[in-house]
Amino acid sequence: MHSSRIFIKILLRMTTKLTLSMDKKVIEKSKKYAASQNRSLSDLIESYLKSVTASDIKATNQTSSRIRALRGSIKAPADFDYNYKKMIRDEIIRKHG
Repeated sequence: MHSSRIFIKILLRMTTKLTLSMDKKVIEKSKKYAASQNRSLSDLIESYLKSVTASDIKATNQTSSRIRALRGSIKAPADFDYNYKKMIRDEIIRKHG
């Protein structure tokens, strides 16, 4: 006789209380929206914050599709200095001495 085992993994999530201050109308509308989505307001805010912080990480590691589409559309001269930090520094020195 062959027996099977079922393993259930339970993930415990540590939560911390956070107090936010915002416009009363925003809170009221947000609560209605959360209820219409069968979610808590805390869950919506947590999801939003996760997406914002994830996009910041992606933005530093990934070029947007719009920028990628522009690549190669402008041909700069071979001697073009594209060091923007140097250009900014030189302009500040020129302007302010």
